[in-house]
Amino acid sequence: MADPKGFLTTDREVARTRPVEERVKDWNEVYVPGSLLPIIGKQAGRCMDCGIPFCHNGCPLGNLIPEWNDYAWRGDWQAAGERLHATNNFPEFTGRLCPAPCESACVLGISQPPVTIKNVEVTIIDKAWEAGGVTPQPPERLSGKTVAVIGSGPAGLAAAQQLTRAGHTVAVYERADRIGGLLRYGIPEFKMEKRHINRRVEQMRAEGTKFRTGVEIGRDLDAADLRKRYDAVVIAAGSTTPRDLPVPGRELKGIHQAMEYLPLANKVQEGDYVTSPISAEGKHVVVIGGGDTGADCVGTAHRQGALSVTQLEIMPRPGEERNPVTQPWPTFPMLYKVTSAHEEGGERLYSVSTTHFEGDEDGNVQFLHLVEVEFKDGRFEPKPGSENKIPAQLVTLAMGFTGIDRTNGLVEQLGLELDARGNVARDADFQTNVPGVFVAGDAGRGQSLIVWAIAEGRSAARAVDRYLTGASSLPAPIRPTDRALTV
Repeated sequence: MADPKGFLTTDREVARTRPVEERVKDWNEVYVPGSLLPIIGKQAGRCMDCGIPFCHNGCPLGNLIPEWNDYAWRGDWQAAGERLHATNNFPEFTGRLCPAPCESACVLGISQPPVTIKNVEVTIIDKAWEAGGVTPQPPERLSGKTVAVIGSGPAGLAAAQQLTRAGHTVAVYERADRIGGLLRYGIPEFKMEKRHINRRVEQMRAEGTKFRTGVEIGRDLDAADLRKRYDAVVIAAGSTTPRDLPVPGRELKGIHQAMEYLPLANKVQEGDYVTSPISAEGKHVVVIGGGDTGADCVGTAHRQGALSVTQLEIMPRPGEERNPVTQPWPTFPMLYKVTSAHEEGGERLYSVSTTHFEGDEDGNVQFLHLVEVEFKDGRFEPKPGSENKIPAQLVTLAMGFTGIDRTNGLVEQLGLELDARGNVARDADFQTNVPGVFVAGDAGRGQSLIVWAIAEGRSAARAVDRYLTGASSLPAPIRPTDRALTV
């Protein structure tokens, strides 16, 4: 195990962020470069090597957390990297973007601050890249079987890498102009610099994976024809139908879905634009939705020079401590969270609902009218006399997603069955009602975490491998019916 007394002698210490006044002037990652390395050995030493490590339950990938904590504490970074990659294709993604349900399930967290598992993870993988320890792993022989993967987010990339390494010829189809899905265009640069995606794509290319960008299956290429061309198909197209806000004034200019707003800011960083066509500069910005996507909009608006930023959430403000009755350990609690974007300024309003928008004579949004609400008899009821209006010259809707895209013909052309939530239905082997067509990630699960996407991609890859060859040695951390305590 790691330091037997580490949890008794060492306090929890996390990565330091750069000063707000510095980081809002650029798009680099918010953390101080190199700040983790001097402290991470002792932080890994806080791991108790529990008899039953509940952090495994918290992580759907089945990460071998106590093992790589021990290696990190001992300074054996090569071994730590090998154990990390044994269960996770892209730990540099999860180490930056995952909300770390493993830490909520940490046994030490029952009575003390939990181990900084996420910080240890990202340190291990960053050192592995620096040391040249992340190399292509091409297959020893080819199977002669072909697989098409639709979508290049974390689920699609994980499935593609696993299937390529199993010896199949894999082509990834992405409708955007670059590989990465929401990792590329949904996650702002200040949360994860896109160089991390680029080097993984190069590794996958060296292993034999083919990439086809700018091709939307269903529009540019008939999905039924694609199925005929490949021995198997994996749908990893995400849950990309945004939830809308049908209130008076929704048609006004300046009201956008978050996934209309955020990709353009990322395209500026890619060099496609000098300034974003949808910019917060000099505007009063309102973000509707209190989740991670909303926080991404907040941080982006700060960097674009917004006059003010207000984030609205219909739910009450969560507590700052776990409720042992309604959210007992080791479940993933809903707590009041201050992200790096929130540290940078703005106001957060809870228990409020938008009633309508008000515009100017040119049809541009100028004000948002809201009302305080309380939850009664299964619905949100407005509080009489609590109406208010706030300035809003740019509004982003970050209220989640309701299922796979139904506008491009993919579902109809393949004849796919959907479940009651608008996701692609599948069996215990990730296979849809169409033989040889599988689904992984948000397209089948619904909007979820990056760790679930990678876990589903790995598990679907095993199912595809078994479908093609009759057997598989690929790891399968989950099945579609699995429900960890963290969900």
